[in-house]
Amino acid sequence: MPSTIYTPAKLKPGTLRIIPIGGLGEIGRNMTSFEIDGKILIVDCGVLFPEEHQPGVDLILPDFSPIKDRLDDVLGVVLTHGHEDHIGAVPYLLKLRPDIPLIGSTLTLALIEAKLKEHRIVPYTLTVAEGDKEHMGPFDLEFVAVNHSIPDALAVVISTKAGTVLHTGDFKMDQLPLDDRITDLRAFARIGEAGLDLFMSDSTNADVPGFTPNERDIGPVLESLIARSPRRVIVASFSSHVHRVQQVLDAAHANGRKVVLMGRSMIRNMGIASDLGYLRVPEGVLIDAKKAVNLPDNKLVYMSTGSQGEPMAVLSRMANQEHQIVIGKGDTIILASSLIPGNENGVYRMINGLMKLGANVVHKGNAKIHVSGHAAAGELLYCYNILKPRNVLPVHGEQRHLVANANLAIQTGVPEENTFIAEDGTVFDMRDGYVAKVGQLDLGFVYVDGSSVGEITEADLKDRRILSEEGFISIFVAVDKQTGKVLVGPEIQARGFAEDEAVFDAVIPQVVKALEDAAKNGTQDVVALQQVVRRTVGRWVNTQHRRKPMIVPVVIEA
Repeated sequence: MPSTIYTPAKLKPGTLRIIPIGGLGEIGRNMTSFEIDGKILIVDCGVLFPEEHQPGVDLILPDFSPIKDRLDDVLGVVLTHGHEDHIGAVPYLLKLRPDIPLIGSTLTLALIEAKLKEHRIVPYTLTVAEGDKEHMGPFDLEFVAVNHSIPDALAVVISTKAGTVLHTGDFKMDQLPLDDRITDLRAFARIGEAGLDLFMSDSTNADVPGFTPNERDIGPVLESLIARSPRRVIVASFSSHVHRVQQVLDAAHANGRKVVLMGRSMIRNMGIASDLGYLRVPEGVLIDAKKAVNLPDNKLVYMSTGSQGEPMAVLSRMANQEHQIVIGKGDTIILASSLIPGNENGVYRMINGLMKLGANVVHKGNAKIHVSGHAAAGELLYCYNILKPRNVLPVHGEQRHLVANANLAIQTGVPEENTFIAEDGTVFDMRDGYVAKVGQLDLGFVYVDGSSVGEITEADLKDRRILSEEGFISIFVAVDKQTGKVLVGPEIQARGFAEDEAVFDAVIPQVVKALEDAAKNGTQDVVALQQVVRRTVGRWVNTQHRRKPMIVPVVIEA
């Protein structure tokens, strides 16, 4: 059941108010607001990618309404790492106030700066690294190294007079990371010894037992797959997964192959990572797509976007035979990523399309070609035992993930009453280390549809679903203003309903009679007559065809 909406009381001085604006009950839109003594700090500002039941939507943003009228009080936005579900909504926030400072690591800020350049925004930035401490108004910040599937990820410790919070961002505890940068458990232990009042932890893999495998396990598998492939190899991954691209470059180099990066975001992000030294490109391995046409198929590896079945991404266009690369027998496709919940149908549809063209498709379900970037249950248990937090608020995950994370906390001794399962818009106040739920805001999805932001509503999406699934019928009728007699029509046109419009011959007399009856009963208002037409046609369609198309009646008076 949805939570009861109620407004929190006015925030008292010296009390820290915490509002998860996005990222709870979903994988994406990560954003949390922290407020004390009239000043606000934001951690992350990401997007959610649309599912099939949201046709036409490009991106889904957090609902900025809790801070929209308070933007002058925002001291900064801490970005924990450079994935889209944590930085993708920043351009839309900065369009409301362009000078909000962005705080993050070197790679994270480089990725967001490139994105903001496309929006013609030049941000104010503050580069931080693990071990750094910053003072921002009533907030004292400390940054802690954490390991994730992108380099330079940071957790943040937020200290205020109300207590101390540790927000992990996304993390895991890979002990053999490709960049040798492990999650700093010594810092975690120090934070725990000093006393941690609230732990806000990544929940994505909380329901997965044991430990997340090491990234290094993937390299030999990729190398073996490339060695056995008779023709081209196409590896699809997230455009910011620097570690996976590194492994593909190394595996291709070991097999004497060249690598072509495909997809605008892939080329942009890997260029940034290479320039900053996070991606080590073996000499001569990377080539331009134009040069690839002169090489044999068995000497090529394409690194592309589209691992989630996105319709406009490179791999989906290959599957639909809408790309210059024509997939054929002997090609190997490797989907080197996890499935984001909600994308399953699109991904499997793409896999079927690629296999129909003769390709061998390798994915996480049939080979070990991806490991998660998120801590599993065993790693989270270590964190709880090291930190011994007084209160726990699981973040970043669907309901099942949040519940599993909370249960882990309880198992390690955190009192159940101090462990909170929340949703977007739940309001918490913390004072003297004591946390209480004090409100529930009504936050919704904000849809980006082309150039429009927030203009598309759930009703619009419902109409789109009806159009795609049930079809569209329009009825034009001209009636005599005095008698209600039909002078022209009814003329019926349909799309996505029936090829032969003669099918509507049976309902036309019913429409004529319904209009004449309405006129006899004194109905002359055009809107009311249109409702008569809609009800008549709708009843007939539902009874005779078991369909519920969108019906648009047009009645004019003559």
